[in-house]
Amino acid sequence: MEQQPAYHARRNGKPKEQPAGLEQYVFGKVPPQAVELEQAVLGALLVDRDALMQVGDLLKADCFYLESHQHIYRAIIGLFNENSPIDILTVTERLRRDGTLEQAGGGYALTELSHRVASAANIEYHSRIVFEKFIARSVIEISTAAIRDAYEDTTDVFRLLDGMETRLLTTRDGQAGGSRRVSEIIHDVLKQAEAADTAKKDGGIVGIPSGISELDRETGGFRDSNLTIIAGRPGMGKSAMLNTIALNAAKAGHPVGVFSLEMSAEEVVQRMVSSAASVDGRKMNSGGIADHEWQHLQQGAEFVQGLPILIDDTPALNILQVRAKARRWKSVHGVKIILLDYLQLMSPIDRSSGNREQQVAEISKGLKSLAKELRVPVVALAQLSRAVETRGGAKRPMLSDLRESGAVEQDADNVMFIYRPEYYDILEDENGQSLKGVAEIILAKNRHGRTCHAMTRYIPEFTLFEDQQPNAFSTQFPVTAAPQSAGIPRIAEADIPF
Repeated sequence: MEQQPAYHARRNGKPKEQPAGLEQYVFGKVPPQAVELEQAVLGALLVDRDALMQVGDLLKADCFYLESHQHIYRAIIGLFNENSPIDILTVTERLRRDGTLEQAGGGYALTELSHRVASAANIEYHSRIVFEKFIARSVIEISTAAIRDAYEDTTDVFRLLDGMETRLLTTRDGQAGGSRRVSEIIHDVLKQAEAADTAKKDGGIVGIPSGISELDRETGGFRDSNLTIIAGRPGMGKSAMLNTIALNAAKAGHPVGVFSLEMSAEEVVQRMVSSAASVDGRKMNSGGIADHEWQHLQQGAEFVQGLPILIDDTPALNILQVRAKARRWKSVHGVKIILLDYLQLMSPIDRSSGNREQQVAEISKGLKSLAKELRVPVVALAQLSRAVETRGGAKRPMLSDLRESGAVEQDADNVMFIYRPEYYDILEDENGQSLKGVAEIILAKNRHGRTCHAMTRYIPEFTLFEDQQPNAFSTQFPVTAAPQSAGIPRIAEADIPF
């Protein structure tokens, strides 16, 4: 006989179909639990006040399955925070004061708990099992709620997916994002300072390199959890800067994730090969490649092929889709930096909500949250408003020129502008020096240091930015560093597992 679908809910008088067989996994089963170990943990806390130091950062009240145990644990935490003694009498009094003594089982229940253990010797092991059971219950709860919401016609599926992923990540990381004592953080701070000092003494940087030495000196490279905005008018070379950053970061061994909302993945890779091979990208489109350039192209292609770079060219992504893809990149491929081209091409989650300025503000806040959540640098390109063009003088961009939203300036840790005087037919500086091929990278906001103006060389045919005077901080590609007429040795693929 054909199995009939099960119905478990009604909407507007009509039965709502649920996935057949779901009830055998969820309904009628006792959730994962370890009540005896919960009793052992609470008993240990009652006989040894210092035991809380071993488990306080792992367990919270919700980790306990029984509600009575949750009340007792909250009372113990409250006494600990007040620096008060912890024993049967003080916990009983605290529960009475909170009005939860009856829910906790009364004084007799506390006495029974204290008799279950003689010491706190195994409390850490017992607590980890209690926490694992809590994670299992949380996964069941999150998954069941997601299945229920997915059957609702009014559910935004992208918000549903993002919310589910966020809750699962939070559950996996325990109490990540909660309060931490200064004493727990100070070691990491000193370790970071030592790493930065060592890197500087060795002529390097602690973050991920951009390839522009002066920028890397002032910022220390692209730092984890930081959002960097690189802005400019059309034609200034924003995509070329992102190309330069991707190649330099990957060459230094940092896996890179690129969201290309403007160009196809093939166009992005073509630019990378052109940069690495020192072959005019226009020839790769229209033909006319010389014999010696074919050799360079082959070497450049082999070099780029071995780099740890992922590219997603899905158009009009919203912040929820970017976040979901970036999480998978970080989890599966260990991506260390996220690049996005460009911010204004992203779609709002809800096109009907707010004006464009509010939508861009939502996107910039989402990118900053993504950087903090994944603990990786996020670098996003952005367009500048037309106010730059109407201004007189040298037309250097300012923070107020960031298009459509002041929130972008507020959310970003670093804001950089690309300014090429040649674009505005300014061919010489005040000292008569040629500005042809010169690009100025203006670090207009640097949350962790000074601002600066970095002078670089812009090579449009190779879609590449280079230091005017390369030094220990700058990164050169093997092919571009070699003279065009010289015999170039074969470049082996990078031996980075990806």
